[in-house]
Amino acid sequence: MRIAIFGLGYVGSVTAACLAKMGHTVVGVDIAPRKVERVNTGHSPVAEQELESLVGCAVRQKRLRATLDGVEALAGAQLSLIAVGTPSLGDGSADLSAVKAAARQIGKGLRQARSFHTVAVRSTVPPGTTARVLIPILERTSGKKVGRDFGVCFHPEFLREGSSVQDFFHPPKTVIGAGDKRSVKVLARLWRPVRAPLWVTSLQSAETLKYAENAFHALKICFANEIGSLAKSCGANGRQVMDILARDTKLNLSPLYLKPGMPFGGPCLGKDVRALCAVARRNRVTLPLAGAILKSNSRHLRRAVKLVLATGKKRVGVLGLAFKAGTDDVRESPVIGLIRELLRARCAVRVFDPRIHMERLVGANRAYVERQLPAFPRLLARSWKELLKTCDVVVLASNAAEFMASAPRLKRKVVVDLVGLLPSQASSTGRCLNLAG
Repeated sequence: MRIAIFGLGYVGSVTAACLAKMGHTVVGVDIAPRKVERVNTGHSPVAEQELESLVGCAVRQKRLRATLDGVEALAGAQLSLIAVGTPSLGDGSADLSAVKAAARQIGKGLRQARSFHTVAVRSTVPPGTTARVLIPILERTSGKKVGRDFGVCFHPEFLREGSSVQDFFHPPKTVIGAGDKRSVKVLARLWRPVRAPLWVTSLQSAETLKYAENAFHALKICFANEIGSLAKSCGANGRQVMDILARDTKLNLSPLYLKPGMPFGGPCLGKDVRALCAVARRNRVTLPLAGAILKSNSRHLRRAVKLVLATGKKRVGVLGLAFKAGTDDVRESPVIGLIRELLRARCAVRVFDPRIHMERLVGANRAYVERQLPAFPRLLARSWKELLKTCDVVVLASNAAEFMASAPRLKRKVVVDLVGLLPSQASSTGRCLNLAG
């Protein structure tokens, strides 16, 4: 393909050189004359391993050149990639001025286009930017219609400075935020030589994914540093602690616990986070990240309560009470906190959990529910049928197998899914609300 790349920073220059190596004809666009000059003389505009030789080779083979003129770069191109910077503004929001400028240049170039053209946004932008900001600019400046005359996708990159060439050819995945099917096919064909799992999702989900990944990387670094500081204050070896933690790919570095849903609960997590923070205070070590865990968990519970109250229904049936499906352990169950808040809001609440029977609760388990929810015995329904008769909205607070199998019973009810049990119903019926979209 003939490809135009807007922005010749780390992402743009690496992408340009690597696509040229794959056999494509690439024209890079930048507002900095010095960058354009360096590319056209066979040199990398940025310092990056392997990039100098790749740029030099591509220029000699006449597969790569650069220009200041975005409209000229678009002539005859089937694909354009936006890879300009989105630095922080004073209030922390992303500066989209360069992305908008690139979109305007592309739009002007599209006026002369005689065939379908695909625009792929590689720059990291806030969710909703591609649909609400960039597509209108492209349509307005081109005089053409998205989906008919040109297509737009959000196509995040996963390159690390210092190893970006290797990351380009060996990515963990390829993600396409789909604006239209034709553009997805163009990008899928582009990446066919690069062996990596392909994920096609919505524009907004792809935009959010990029921010989520970078935030998660930052979170891991801060977490490791906090544990290292705490370990040192206790006479422990922080690096060894984190090395052992990271070797557990069943629980620690795995998909477990990374599924949006209910807040955490149970007899261990909250108790041990509180204890860890207490040790830090005693040792005069400040742990802002660990100290925010319980606050974040409480905030998420409030979001769940608001979602239920937003239905406007006062007769609420709650499915699931234990903090984890398949058990009868209610200690620090977030569902108890949810029910307490709904009762405060003057809701009539019934709850059903097939594994929980008041007469079988013993010890600390029974003491907890009696202390936190004295009205529990009269709230407990004996069956699905009893609960459904007495409620107008059903709250799914557990992903127990019994609830999943019995989902058809909920067809005539408004459902608030707090565990991601009914994702298809959420999008198809409009009668299911959930916390994660």
